[in-house]
Amino acid sequence: MTGPRHGADARLRGLALNTATLGHNLEGRGAGWPVERVIDACAARGLGGIVFWRREIGARAAEIGERVRGAGMEVTGLCRAPYLAGPLALPSRDAIMDDFRAAIDMAAALGTKVLTIVTGGVEPGTRGIAPTLELIADRVAEAAPLAAACGVSLALEPLHPVYAGDRAALVTMRDAVDLCDRIGAPNVGVACDVYHVWWDRTLPAELARAGCARILGFHLCDWLADTRDVLLDRGMMGDGVADLAAIGRAVRAAGFAGCAEVEVFSARNWWLRPPDEVLDVMVERFLALG
Repeated sequence: MTGPRHGADARLRGLALNTATLGHNLEGRGAGWPVERVIDACAARGLGGIVFWRREIGARAAEIGERVRGAGMEVTGLCRAPYLAGPLALPSRDAIMDDFRAAIDMAAALGTKVLTIVTGGVEPGTRGIAPTLELIADRVAEAAPLAAACGVSLALEPLHPVYAGDRAALVTMRDAVDLCDRIGAPNVGVACDVYHVWWDRTLPAELARAGCARILGFHLCDWLADTRDVLLDRGMMGDGVADLAAIGRAVRAAGFAGCAEVEVFSARNWWLRPPDEVLDVMVERFLALG
């Protein structure tokens, strides 16, 4: 096992890799590195954490979590809970909640404190987002006590409005914080992904309203001005139009002190590059943010 590289910049302890940056969120994408190689590569660069996707973990959650901690890092989070509503969700409420509980159990076995929730889109048979947000609130509220008993917090991640129909009826940080208020569970908070919220001028105020206890994740990438695929064409930090420095300041001012997590979905660019190159550029761009 590889430990942290001697002389690595101490600021990198505040950086985590989301393995989607290497294509690990989708079958057959990226270079196909095994989990162990990813862990060792991150440790060698001095990173503070890794965020995995459930498809990588299988039945090895405890083993993988121990390996990460043995390499001097933490499992910063797990992606993700199942869609809780919408056309892409599992076909029944029972199936959804069973999978939700399985995701919580996996997060606990990994030893991570955060399970990310992408809510799912507008529930079939309804119109607008309000009825779906009510359904989502009820399902998260039901799962929150189980997650709390496992030491797991649930991070509601608003997505860009372009995904509202199928992937996320939760599209603003305002609505995410409102859901937290409605649910009222101390282990339910929000994740701030710059790809989805960079355009929202109310973001600093909403992050301040959330406060440090409810900001559970900060995800970095960039929005390309000439985006060709709104799902799989994210930019590496510095390649797009998002004011990453300003968003970072707002997140930190609101009290978030955890790792910034780089999450780049990039089927036509970064996923085609050697993972070592991707990781080196990621580190360079993160340090350039200051």
